[in-house]
Amino acid sequence: MKSARKPHILIIYTGGTIGMIENPETHTLQPFDFTHLIDNVPKIKMLDYIIENIQFNPPLDSSDMNPKYWMEMARAIEDNFDRFDGFVVLHGTDTMSYTASALSFMLENLHKPVIITGSQLPIGEVRTDGEENLITALQIAAATDINDAPMVQEVAILFENYLWRGNRSTKMSADNFNAFKSNNYPPLAKIGLGIHFNEEALMRAVVKRPLKVRYAMDTNVMFLDLNPGIPEEILRHQLSAPGIKGIVLKTFGAGNAPTYLWFLDAIHDAVERGIVIVNVTQCVNGGVHTKRYLSGDRLAAAGVISGHDMTSEAAITKLMYLFGLGLPPAEVRKYLECSLCGEVTL
Repeated sequence: MKSARKPHILIIYTGGTIGMIENPETHTLQPFDFTHLIDNVPKIKMLDYIIENIQFNPPLDSSDMNPKYWMEMARAIEDNFDRFDGFVVLHGTDTMSYTASALSFMLENLHKPVIITGSQLPIGEVRTDGEENLITALQIAAATDINDAPMVQEVAILFENYLWRGNRSTKMSADNFNAFKSNNYPPLAKIGLGIHFNEEALMRAVVKRPLKVRYAMDTNVMFLDLNPGIPEEILRHQLSAPGIKGIVLKTFGAGNAPTYLWFLDAIHDAVERGIVIVNVTQCVNGGVHTKRYLSGDRLAAAGVISGHDMTSEAAITKLMYLFGLGLPPAEVRKYLECSLCGEVTL
C-alpha cells in the first residue's frame, strides 16, 4: 500500500552549469550559490516534498572533479541515508559519468535512489533545460513501486528524456539537451508526458544489506589511447609511468591493437611488473571480443583483461575502487571480470 507521507529528498549541490550565472564583465559562466538556483525554480514548491540541501562551498566546476569530492558526496549520502528517501546530486556535465560510475562502486549495498543531473544551459536563463531536469530528478528520487519501495535503487543519471544507469553512461554531446547516452544498456526510464520506468532494467539486490561506503579511491591509474603509428619509445614511456598500478587501454574496434612483436612485448612486460591493464574499445557502442580477431587474442595472451562492454569511465573508476580496497593485482584482475553493480555485461 502506498504511503501518504511526504517524500523527503536531499539535494547535494556540487556546482556545474545548472547553477551558474554570467559574469557581466567577462561574459563567462561562473558558479553561483544554491539560493540562486532554487529561486529560479518556484515550481519545486508544487511537488509538496520535504526538500533539504547541502552545497559545496564554493560550487565546483566539474572539470575540477576528483576523488576528494566523490568522498564528500558519499559522506553526505551516508550521514543522511536513514533520514531521506532519495538523493539528487546537481553536477556539471563534463565529468558527470565519472562521478556516477565512482559513486556506484563506493556506495555498496545501495538501496535508495541517487539521481545525478545538471544542465547544458544555466537555470536562470529564459530557455533552459535545468528546470525540467531538476524537477524530474526530484520526482524520480521520490518515486516508489507498488510495495512502497524506492523505484530506483542505484546511482543513475537523469538528463532530458532519459534516466540512465550511472556506470553505463557517457556524455555524448556538448550541445544537445539529450547529452548522455548508455550505448550498451537500456534506459532505466523514458520521460515524456509521464515517467515510464523500465522495471526489468532496474537494479534490485537479492538481499537488502546495510549501506557500506568505500571511501578510498587509488588514483595511480590512467588511460592509454592507442593511435595508428604509436612509437615504441612513447608506449614504453607511458607504461613506465612512476607509481602506476592500473591502465585502461583504449583499443580499436572489438578490442584490437597492433600485432607487432615490440608492442606485445611492451604490454607483456608491464603486466609482468604487476600493472593491471584492462582493454576497452574506443567505439561508443559495443564491446571487446578478444576471440574475434587475432590481435585481440594476442593482447589477452599478453595478460590484458577484457573490459567487455564497460565504458571507459566505469573502467577507470573501477580500477581506482579496487586498488583503493588494497587488493593485490591478482585480486583486482579477478574482480574486473565480475559485475559488481551492473557496470558490465558478461
